[in-house]
Amino acid sequence: MSIKLKIYNQAVAEAGTIELSEKVFGLKINESLIHQAMVTQMGNERQVLAHTKDRSEVRGGGRKPWKQKGTGRARVGSSRSPLWIGGGVTFGPTKDRNFKKKINRKMKQQALCMVLSDRINNGSLVVLNNLDAKEYKTKAIDEVFKNIETKILNKEKSKKSKRSILVINDGKGEEFKYSVRNLAGIKNINLENINIVDLLNYQNLVITESAVKKIGVLYGTKAK
Repeated sequence: MSIKLKIYNQAVAEAGTIELSEKVFGLKINESLIHQAMVTQMGNERQVLAHTKDRSEVRGGGRKPWKQKGTGRARVGSSRSPLWIGGGVTFGPTKDRNFKKKINRKMKQQALCMVLSDRINNGSLVVLNNLDAKEYKTKAIDEVFKNIETKILNKEKSKKSKRSILVINDGKGEEFKYSVRNLAGIKNINLENINIVDLLNYQNLVITESAVKKIGVLYGTKAK
């Protein structure tokens, strides 16, 4: 069994069809697996910034503040005590925390394919035969995506509606890369950087024909 999708050119005219295997692009959604893959990626990318000093890291407190007996005050051994102002923190966050998680490679790939399958089911995946720019012109690329939104995704541009498009481009042209980066609501990534967090963060997916075929090869089945 295969899934047929229309291929468009940058002028948003039909340029043929592509057949995709259901084993890669027609999977049933498993929300718990997708959530696990997303949490794993976010945990592995998380930077531990918050850090509080405990009593062993606080400066000073080398000598006993006062003698043990005879002063009428409570006994104390160091001004580094958490009970003192300027002392160490007892249960604060430290840089030693580890948020890294593990997930099997096949599970990670399966979750990614499920999100791609969901984009096809919702009609929010657009395949272009090529996505390139002849010169560094943001306005020209913006016009391409306006046509994609109105003619293919059937979304009218309004002040309330915001763009949410992830672009997976297999091309190596620098013109398109620099022309699209200033457009709000659009993110362009290479096929090598495809990940489940970006796929979930954007409602619509625009992908080139060559990238679709390579995804089929990478995840086990060739696209025709």
